[in-house]
Amino acid sequence: MPAASDAVKAKLICAGILISGCSGSQSALSPAGAGAEQIASLFWWMAGGATIIWVIMIALSIYTLHLNPDAHHRQKSALFIIGGGAIAPTIILTILLIYGLNLLPALLARPPAGTLQIEVQGYQWWWRVRYPNQSGEPIELANEIRLPRGEPVEFILSSKDVVHSFWIPSLGGKVDMIPGRTTHLTLHPTKTGRFRGACAEYCGASHAYMNFTVDVVEKAEYDEWLAQQSADRLAPRNEAAERGEELFLQTGCGACHTIRGTEADGTIGPDLTHIGSRNSLGADMFVNNRENLQNWIAHVSALKPGVKMPEFRALSDDEYQSLSKYLEQLK
Repeated sequence: MPAASDAVKAKLICAGILISGCSGSQSALSPAGAGAEQIASLFWWMAGGATIIWVIMIALSIYTLHLNPDAHHRQKSALFIIGGGAIAPTIILTILLIYGLNLLPALLARPPAGTLQIEVQGYQWWWRVRYPNQSGEPIELANEIRLPRGEPVEFILSSKDVVHSFWIPSLGGKVDMIPGRTTHLTLHPTKTGRFRGACAEYCGASHAYMNFTVDVVEKAEYDEWLAQQSADRLAPRNEAAERGEELFLQTGCGACHTIRGTEADGTIGPDLTHIGSRNSLGADMFVNNRENLQNWIAHVSALKPGVKMPEFRALSDDEYQSLSKYLEQLK
């Protein structure tokens, strides 16, 4: 009995783990967008169809095992097996195929004119995100997207090195980002919240660390955030931050990064104008705080294999702290 009880407990634990995978900020079965709702619906219909076919197959197997060869009518048995083993699965699969194909026009349709367009470029191993700005150059972020609830958004996708795949499971389907080509994806968020996106195509050593966050907010909050992001950097508020800005410019960080309102205008790496307001560092690897900023500057290669950013090991501890304090206050 104890062995049987342990087996039951193990099965319940496994079932709980499997069920927990159906929810969360990166679950296609916890939809928060129109496209994701259709995809989740298709999954459940297909799961239901597969269950029906499985039940039929099990019933046929039990029937066959208990069949008395001398007492049954061979023609009726043959019709039963053909009907349950071939005709019924064919009908069920055909219905599922038609249902799935009917979803494609809505999932692949281009958005109406005037829809918000966001440009996303994939790099090894981070995301460059550009928002249109009526007053000038596009607003640029990295590894973070914010969307207004209830409005369609068209993503214009491209890659600067290898094939990546842009996917926000809770909002919709995924689309490959192919070097030399531009692809499109339209999503329609229906719920507010924070969701997680990922690269769904193996792209190198740090593929598993190429993620991003998506915040869906109400339209008024989105407009306020966009206005804040369009402003230049906040001026240093204390002596340590002033020293940090001097170090940022003197050590060559501005050759790769832009901080609007300073001489730093590099385009190789992410725009850092408002890095202090972002949720995470390293493409959703670490919480964005002063300690992690300092570690990232000093030990980036150890934290993210293959990353192209050089380490600045020649700096002193005080200089690391000044740099991290400066970047932290860029909100």
